[in-house]
Amino acid sequence: MTRNIKDLILPQFHKFLSRKLRQVIASLGIVIAILLWGIGGAIASEGLDTLTVASPATEAAPNRPTLDTNTIPSAKVSQFVGAYLQVLHQIEGRQPELLSAPTSLESQRIEREIESASIAAIEQAGLTKQEYLQMLSLANIDPEFGERIAAGIQEAKNQE
Repeated sequence: MTRNIKDLILPQFHKFLSRKLRQVIASLGIVIAILLWGIGGAIASEGLDTLTVASPATEAAPNRPTLDTNTIPSAKVSQFVGAYLQVLHQIEGRQPELLSAPTSLESQRIEREIESASIAAIEQAGLTKQEYLQMLSLANIDPEFGERIAAGIQEAKNQE
């Protein structure tokens, strides 16, 4: 009897966990985008990188590469997952300090430190800021890619 219950509950639990993990990715995507907002000019000045998200402007120009989430190598996904977990660690570790900052200047200083540490973690993982932000965006808008990222995060957490 308990085996039958386990067989019924386990798939539902994994489905629930997968949905929750995708919600966490989406929420953190917003937080990370806000923290990294200041690097927008730097991203724009870098030009096209190896990953480019298709937009109406890029679709109109046929010689610009577009990103097919099915062709992103697993090595890039692994790099993203590693960077994502490091950025998450930075945000979670400094959140109490950020929330209890006595002044807005202190809060901004902490945000800049989190941003710097996050950028360093992204680059240390072997990604550019543009690649990281594009993959983060794709994980939030493409359900299949989001599942791929969620599976990578779950696997990385299981190995810890």
